Amino acid sequence: QVQLVESGGGSVQAGGSLRLSCAVSGYTYSRTCMGWFRQTPEKEREGVAYLKTVFILTNTYYADSVKGRFTISRDNAKNTLYLQMNDLTPEDSATYYCATARSWDKCNLDSSQYSNWGQGTQVTVSS
Repeated sequence: QVQLVESGGGSVQAGGSLRLSCAVSGYTYSRTCMGWFRQTPEKEREGVAYLKTVFILTNTYYADSVKGRFTISRDNAKNTLYLQMNDLTPEDSATYYCATARSWDKCNLDSSQYSNWGQGTQVTVSS
């Protein structure tokens, strides 16, 4: 059973940085797809970034709104997925979720392609 636990959220001022962590258990395969999503009460869940791993090859992809500011990565030894967020703006305020995809070969930012989700961690950016 896959379990995901996010941490690292908090409150920062605009221009600041945060690093989110997602501790993963029960998801150890040679081909994987994991993503970060965010949601506010006013908006649908939005894909932020994904990381696809096929054996030793890794591919990442970012939403245009975060490209150049956010970095997704993973530490296999710690079974942890990260999202480094820099130059934060108030528009980045949301609850952030990590998730694992239903199938590694359908790796994209469509939340319907993901089957296991963490509980979320809140990020608040003040101006």
